[in-house]
Amino acid sequence: MQKNHLETGAAGEELAVDYLLKKDYLILERNWRCKHFEIDIIASQQNILVFVEVKTRKSIDFGYPEESISKIKMKRLKLAGTFYHYQNPKYKRIQFNVIAILLLPNKPASIEMFEDVYF
Repeated sequence: MQKNHLETGAAGEELAVDYLLKKDYLILERNWRCKHFEIDIIASQQNILVFVEVKTRKSIDFGYPEESISKIKMKRLKLAGTFYHYQNPKYKRIQFNVIAILLLPNKPASIEMFEDVYF
């Protein structure tokens, strides 16, 4: 079960990177870690530093992918993003995005990006 979960997440992150590249984002980091924090994708677009949380699901039995992001996860993402931004101060603006990916059997992947998410 755990391996399948990790494979689903990795497949979703690959799709998310492709999606961002097609939208003219520059990928700066993938799976960036600092202490006990992790950011799935760090990118930039038009001089904005963008932190992206990717959620991938194979069904909606337990809700849509974006619904699975807890307040604690978003708080940790914000803290990690703040630390990364402190290390990379050339960016004047930062933004937090969520990419939700649904991989249903026999259907094309559904990818939706929620931009500039506030928490």
